[in-house]
Amino acid sequence: SWVAHLSAIDASLPFVHFFDGFRTSDEIETITPIDPQDMLPLVNWDKIRAFRQRALEPEHPVMHGTAQNPDIYFQNREAANPLYDALPHIVQANMDKVGQVTGRHYHLFDYVGAPDAERVIVTMASSCDVVEEVVRYLVDQGEKVGLVKVRLCRPFSAEHLMAVLPATTKVVSALDRTKEPGSQGEPLYQDVCMAVLDSGRAIKVYGGRYGLSSKDFSPTMAKAVFDNMAAESPKKRFTVGITDDVTHTSLELGETIYTFPGNATQCIFYGFGSDGTVGANKQAARIVGDYAGKFAQDYAWFDSRKSGGLTISYLRFADAPIHSPYLINQADYVACHKDIYASRRRYHLLDELKQGGIFVLNSPWETVQELEAHVPADLLADIANKQAKFYNINASQLAADCGLGARINMIMQVVFFKLTGVMDFDEAIAHLKDDIAVMYASKGADVVKRDIEAVDKTLSCLKQIDYPASWAHLADTGAQTSMDALGEHESAYIENVFKPMEELKGNDLPVSKFDPTGAVPLGTTALEKRTVAFEIPEWDTQKCVQCYECSLVCPHAAIRPYLATDAELERAPESY
Repeated sequence: SWVAHLSAIDASLPFVHFFDGFRTSDEIETITPIDPQDMLPLVNWDKIRAFRQRALEPEHPVMHGTAQNPDIYFQNREAANPLYDALPHIVQANMDKVGQVTGRHYHLFDYVGAPDAERVIVTMASSCDVVEEVVRYLVDQGEKVGLVKVRLCRPFSAEHLMAVLPATTKVVSALDRTKEPGSQGEPLYQDVCMAVLDSGRAIKVYGGRYGLSSKDFSPTMAKAVFDNMAAESPKKRFTVGITDDVTHTSLELGETIYTFPGNATQCIFYGFGSDGTVGANKQAARIVGDYAGKFAQDYAWFDSRKSGGLTISYLRFADAPIHSPYLINQADYVACHKDIYASRRRYHLLDELKQGGIFVLNSPWETVQELEAHVPADLLADIANKQAKFYNINASQLAADCGLGARINMIMQVVFFKLTGVMDFDEAIAHLKDDIAVMYASKGADVVKRDIEAVDKTLSCLKQIDYPASWAHLADTGAQTSMDALGEHESAYIENVFKPMEELKGNDLPVSKFDPTGAVPLGTTALEKRTVAFEIPEWDTQKCVQCYECSLVCPHAAIRPYLATDAELERAPESY
């Protein structure tokens, strides 16, 4: 029943992806569900009851995992071999049953690509969607490439793998999203090698690593793997997506390619942890998916601070199913929900905005003069050179005026629906208000009223900035950035690793910048000046009872208690 349930999920819509970590667990996509009633005839309830009766409980005691000695341990381990040998055929049989009921057919290995492919990638999970986009892109250009999607990785069935590989295959690259230090190759690579070796077919097998810790795996990277297989001197063991200047395993990425099929509205949101941006984007994806008849995809990236840290949300909307589990590189809409991200030029906000796209800034600067006084020249130049449609809204002030504190999520969601046009605006706002009434009902009618008031006032606060063409020629004035506030530090780690990471440039760092042991220096938090607070607390000497609890909860240890002697206090400065 477990196999039947998993295989019932449509791969042409979202499939269950394993070994992908955060990329998959936090992604939301529009799916076409299967009616559970259609699945019921496929479930063997007698087997389920028998399984449950084998559960560990006092009425039917049994012992598993005794401390076996050498005389019997080996034999006991081998006793399960027939079960592993039979499982691939059982899985396939259940996949066939699901296919008969639903019309969604799966196999242990599924092939996509040219029927006479010479270069084939073997991979699993969400990378299959990325590679499939690239395969279709290259096949349209006349290249003989293909993809094998691994549906069942263990027990690995060499028989089924070799059956789907085209007879014309000359080179295979197996991609693993893991690293086995010291081994001759990662698990999938080794399984593919043995399958090819046992088959006797003359196929070269290369192995590569990609996307560890949910690092983005893009179409450009997938194309680099195909290019490596066609190179005169290919790398047989490689990495892709990083710059390895130590052991030189990394593949060179060619020109960036865009393989997303059809048309889509793609959006990026730079939010502030706890401002509601991430939740609002999930809500927007649901509203558009449920009521506009579109397919939606939502993925959010968080830094390690969660509340108070940076969040980046990626949304796609299209008229067809979306199979693109990689970050957006051609955004129609970019929104910055925290003015400090722009004023200190901490992040390169417009790198992924397409020409003529929309840029929205939440800030108190509503005129060209105010923006020129507070926003770095290079960001203003980016806006002009991208010919962006630039809008500003003081959402933080509006939220405060409506009694919402720092929660600007509903305000910015109204702006999103208005400017992107992903669905009828009036219909979107009606559904948004319905959601507000449901979500905040437990907090009381007053909270619901304040949120709806903020929604109604949003458009009156939204201003389009008619910026001058001269912005395109502005140069960096050398104004202080958030990184300058870190100051000088003797540690190479701070200059070479910490600062680029704080600017979201960690993906560009080469291997040589890191300690092989993974060690990092202590105390780096003291060097980080995020300056994200709207208000700064002030010590009230009349109310302080010197309990020192403030020092216990201060995350940056900015408040530290000391026990001073009378002699020390006598020498204290007047400002003490």
